[in-house]
Amino acid sequence: MRIGVAATPDVAIPTLNWLSNSEHEIGLVISQPDRPAGRGRELRPSPVTVWAQERDIELLRPHSPNELIGVIDTLDLVLTIGYGVLLPEALLSLPRYGFINLHFSLLPAYRGAAPVQRAIENGESVTGVTVFSLDKGMDTGPIFTRVELAIQGEWRSLELLQALAELGPQAVNETLLAIQAGVTPLPQQGLATLAPKISKEDARIDWNLSSEILSRKIRAFYPAPGAWCMWEENSFKITKSHVYAADIPAGQIWAIDGDVVVGCGGATALCLDSVIPAGKKEMKASEWARGARLSQGAHFG
Repeated sequence: MRIGVAATPDVAIPTLNWLSNSEHEIGLVISQPDRPAGRGRELRPSPVTVWAQERDIELLRPHSPNELIGVIDTLDLVLTIGYGVLLPEALLSLPRYGFINLHFSLLPAYRGAAPVQRAIENGESVTGVTVFSLDKGMDTGPIFTRVELAIQGEWRSLELLQALAELGPQAVNETLLAIQAGVTPLPQQGLATLAPKISKEDARIDWNLSSEILSRKIRAFYPAPGAWCMWEENSFKITKSHVYAADIPAGQIWAIDGDVVVGCGGATALCLDSVIPAGKKEMKASEWARGARLSQGAHFG
């Protein structure tokens, strides 16, 4: 089939690599326009844009979905992977077989922008990927393929996203075979849940919560937006931690045998493994503590 791919983030790359070496043809890559990034806020292309340019594949970065009219009409199919743009219903029927989406949850669970982060935050043990036919709803279309994946206890969103991205080729291949065989996708069944985008306030650490809940949040919100609290009137990010057996007042910081331990709610505690102090790069928590010269009763806000 001659396929268009509408995608933006690097999690689309494994599937793009597979498609480029398959019997199918990537007729067009669609990605978002270059966006400001970094401290200098310079315009940078998306990872998918870079991928397409390096391979001299036709690339379109529309400022409006209407720019796709007359461009995608000759394609057999458009596959979307984290494209990040809500497509009008009128576009969905233009390619021969319409649009399909690779979504990083087992639909109908975790519809929305942050399925991986919300799954970790909620303590799920299993997730997966779903390929479904796009309709006018948000992740509501009928399903072609679902592939499950067990969530490892130490995984953060970064590691889980990478593992799910590697499942993309399998799920997309099964879907393309089904479409070619004339298989009709099945309506979604089961309890539908939402996975709204993570706000900065969502990621703020409340030390009155238990260490287990906070450990999940820290894993869920890495690398972005990053779980954070206040230290000496500045934002302070925690990028890796583990539950620690200690009874310390909530938010108070203790040094125990070289470890940096913080009290949490319910007489629980977290050991900080790595952190990002304001204006600095990620470092071991023990290195930060040595430089911070913690005093008795030091406390995160």
